[in-house]
Amino acid sequence: MRRRLLDIYERLFAAYGPQGWWPGDSPFEVIVGAILTQNTAWTNVEKAMANLRAAHVLTPAGLLELTAEEIAPLIRPAGYFNAKARKLRAFVEFLAQGHGGDLNSLWAMETAPLRETLLGIHGVGPETADSILLYAAGRPAFVVDAYTRRVFSRLGLVSDTVGYRDLQALFVEHLPPDVPLFNEYHALVVRHGKECCRKRQPTCDVCPLRAGCAYTPGSGNA
Repeated sequence: MRRRLLDIYERLFAAYGPQGWWPGDSPFEVIVGAILTQNTAWTNVEKAMANLRAAHVLTPAGLLELTAEEIAPLIRPAGYFNAKARKLRAFVEFLAQGHGGDLNSLWAMETAPLRETLLGIHGVGPETADSILLYAAGRPAFVVDAYTRRVFSRLGLVSDTVGYRDLQALFVEHLPPDVPLFNEYHALVVRHGKECCRKRQPTCDVCPLRAGCAYTPGSGNA
């Protein structure tokens, strides 16, 4: 399985090249992006981030000075802006109250308890927590999402109803705990899922993973 997973990675990398994830000028901006990108396209997140940056509040202290009601209109382009404003407030309140607003204090925790701590914050689910761990804290946490499930179920490696932790285990149990590898692998899977292994009308004829793929075009399996 290790060899199979690395072969998939190598073929994706050869097809798409380095992805340069995750956009953000600081770990805190990465965290904000991870929260805002829930259920929306990254282009919308960029607009919301630009609004926060223009308002000079794209810092823990800056967001802490605003209420959720004041944050909401700034992040409107990201969608679900009222709910996401509450999530941002919950994170900066947690950071201020438990760590003096200092991410380095938070990063001092070991990975497993840090993940559990993040999951205890309002609005932070498994995918967001692992995105924060990998892209902001530099921990070897493999991020899985709907693209991962679609691509790897079509390849025949997992069920299309596989749970988050079981799907994540496919990677963490068979790959070395390497942050750059996990970073690039997740980004490449997302790129492949968006451009080629689409939910509808996948372009199987040009797919870099078509050799050995179990998916049958037109079968309807996602």
